[in-house]
Amino acid sequence: MFETEYFFTCPYCWENISFILDLTVSSQTYIEDCEVCCNPIEVTYSCLDGEVVAFDAQEIGQ
Repeated sequence: MFETEYFFTCPYCWENISFILDLTVSSQTYIEDCEVCCNPIEVTYSCLDGEVVAFDAQEIGQ
């Protein structure tokens, strides 16, 4: 599996955090908790030739 660490800003606490993305999947949407504030983040990303070409991290309405 080809993975990369991707850094972004949490939409809740505004801290710079990172998730490990699987670049063998062309596009994916999943939910993962922020490592700082523990709120759930919906992550959507797309890859092409082992590079992240689109990334979005959104709050989940609770």
